[in-house]
Amino acid sequence: MASIALPPVPADLDASISAFFPHAFISAPVIRSIEPAGPQFLAHARRTRHNRTFSEDDRIQAGANVKKVEDEGDESEEESETAGLLSQDPKEWKQQDHYAVLGLSKYRYKATDDQIKRAYRRKVLKHHPDKKASSGNVNDDSFFKCIQKAMEVLSDPIRRSQFDSVDEGANVDPPSKKQAAKGNNFYKLWGRVFEAEGRFSKRRPVPVLGNEDSTREQVEQFYDFWYKFDSWRSFEYLDKDIPDDSDNRDNKRYQEKKNKAERARKKTEDTARLRKLVDDCLEQDKRIAMFKQKEKEEKERRKWDREAGARQAAEEAKKTAEEEVRKQEEQEMAEKNKALEAKKNKEAQKKAAKKDKRIIKGSLKDCNYFAISGESSPAMIDSVLNEVDAVLANMQPEEMSQLAQEIEGKSTSTDIKKAIDNWANALVRDNRLKSTDFKIFKAPI
Repeated sequence: MASIALPPVPADLDASISAFFPHAFISAPVIRSIEPAGPQFLAHARRTRHNRTFSEDDRIQAGANVKKVEDEGDESEEESETAGLLSQDPKEWKQQDHYAVLGLSKYRYKATDDQIKRAYRRKVLKHHPDKKASSGNVNDDSFFKCIQKAMEVLSDPIRRSQFDSVDEGANVDPPSKKQAAKGNNFYKLWGRVFEAEGRFSKRRPVPVLGNEDSTREQVEQFYDFWYKFDSWRSFEYLDKDIPDDSDNRDNKRYQEKKNKAERARKKTEDTARLRKLVDDCLEQDKRIAMFKQKEKEEKERRKWDREAGARQAAEEAKKTAEEEVRKQEEQEMAEKNKALEAKKNKEAQKKAAKKDKRIIKGSLKDCNYFAISGESSPAMIDSVLNEVDAVLANMQPEEMSQLAQEIEGKSTSTDIKKAIDNWANALVRDNRLKSTDFKIFKAPI
């Protein structure tokens, strides 16, 4: 921007007039983007959008505000006012239910600041002394004072917190074991209890009880949170009033000390009460038993897997032992069968030997015991039989059987004697008998 020379100010010019002379250069123009905002701009935009004049827009907005007040008045109808509520003594304001006074019993600690303000406006419109005076109730302002006190307490965050700490109307009684055992009532009923107790928690978010599908981690996190519950709950609201006597400091300090001790006692009782609530819930929680059963099964499975090698070795050792026993039993059975077979063979051999002996000795008898003529003498018979018994006694069963076969086919005494002589000579050669053992047999070969 080009500089412009300023005209000099006359020295004798009056001070009041010199203020209208330029004393500095005008700054250069700057382009800025300005965003319209505020109620005036919103009113302008509303008028432009609906093509309204100023008077039309004011009239319509006034009607909307009246409708809003009427709607808020209709909302107050939702909660009835009992005779006991309306007859409260405003001096006993510590015993009154501030939420019930404002018609917010169903909200309580969940009520927002906006809900409290709107509820207060509705109650004031309904119970203002001026309104009641018009209907003849000149001195009936007790409930209005209760409304004022309720708003005074609930609009102050600190005092509201103190009242919420002792608000029994927001408490939820725990269910009995019988009630909790029906269906899924455990999660529904106990969930409400811990939702109400959770309003006192310093830590956020407050974990929920969950349901039967909750994981073990979620359940353990829930109970760990409640067993380590960090409560902001205080009991200052129930403190007895300290005497408003600045001259008597001892009484004031004594009452403060008593209030502090009473708050500590109630805090301890509340901690014990909450601990019992958690214990009762934990005892009734079926998920705990389910988790323990699963843990037990998992331990058994890991133990089973860990001992698989030892178990396999034991099974193999058992199989080996059983195989050894089986083999031993088979061997014993085979030996038993073999013994039986040997016994049978022995008995058969005995029978065969007896048969062979009968054949051989029968043939000797048929040959008249080798007598040439007439009957053989007893001495001759004894000599023949003794030598034949000696031969038979030193023969193997198969040899005896062979001799019996040879003799069985012979018909003359010469052939029979010759057959016995041959075996007698064989026994002598085998040193099973001596030549001196024979007198009748062992004829020269």
